Amino acid sequence: MQVAGAEMLVKETVERLNEAIEPTIVCLDRLGQLGREMAGHGTTVIEMQRRPGRDWRLIGRMARAFEARRIEVIHAHQYTPFFYAALAKLLTRPRPRLIFTEHGRHYPDIVGRTRRLGNRLLLARVADDVNAVCQFSAEALSRADGFSARPVSVIENGIELQRYGGQRDRAAARKNVGLAPDRRYIVNVARFHPVKDQRTLVAAFALVAATHPDLDLLLVGDGPERSAIEAQVASLGVSNRVIFTGIRSDVPAMLAAADVFCLSSVSEAASLTLLEAMASRLPVVVSNVGGNPEIVRDGVDGILAPRGDAQAFAAAFTRLLDDDVLGPRMGAAGAERVREHYQLDRTIARYGELYQRLAGAA
Repeated sequence: MQVAGAEMLVKETVERLNEAIEPTIVCLDRLGQLGREMAGHGTTVIEMQRRPGRDWRLIGRMARAFEARRIEVIHAHQYTPFFYAALAKLLTRPRPRLIFTEHGRHYPDIVGRTRRLGNRLLLARVADDVNAVCQFSAEALSRADGFSARPVSVIENGIELQRYGGQRDRAAARKNVGLAPDRRYIVNVARFHPVKDQRTLVAAFALVAATHPDLDLLLVGDGPERSAIEAQVASLGVSNRVIFTGIRSDVPAMLAAADVFCLSSVSEAASLTLLEAMASRLPVVVSNVGGNPEIVRDGVDGILAPRGDAQAFAAAFTRLLDDDVLGPRMGAAGAERVREHYQLDRTIARYGELYQRLAGAA
């Protein structure tokens, strides 16, 4: 339960369905920031302290936790929690129902033969419902993971629209978060992890910074890649143009202060921060991977660029920064697209209906 997309969705689900469900959050490893916050507010959060490698004893510990809490429905987010939850379900009495939601995928997306076979012969049969946050992830489950014998539905991610897009005066928004009102900003909101590939973004920014002296880069987040990214920034001579904000609780305000949003991931499913940026009426430049092209219509809501191609990202930034009409037009189109297709209330309602249906069938 660190601060990341799937974890934030769990938090929102628990908070919005709190009158309909009695929630327990099971963390395989440590509580994390969100886990500690939610425990502090009264939600039951269990820390399983998984050992490195395959922790077969974890299965029994989970089963005992399910029985002690009289769990009726288990919702496993991502494959590893699903793997352990599926085996724990078989040991739990009475046997709960099990939902598996697939979020992102690894890159490169290589699944071993043993895992595919285990899914096809056992684990896919143990699940009572399998879904994914985008069509890309749903197809990957069928194609790569051996879930082809059962339907995989799509429950799109969503965001709370009311939190985004309210501040239209970017100069005032910049002052509110301590930024220079006369500068322009490209913003990235993501954990510092190799899959998010901020290194390509930094390389692209360095190319554009040379011809746009009023431009800075905002990197919002933290993670294991931070020191490497800081070293790259220094080596490219743009240390005075790149701002590391750390993890922020005021992401809507940071987005309102920016001019362009970028997500340069090598792999992505249905990014919540991408939806948040679009709802904030920002033109977006994102890698053409995973679920990104399902959300962003190239040339309409933003620009798609090949993964790892700093030159292509730089060209997209230049196109948006040098055209006073294009960016606002894409930002408006993106905000309308999110309003029509990606609202959090709809996402949570579909999960709630699924919980009720499966609990009623238990």
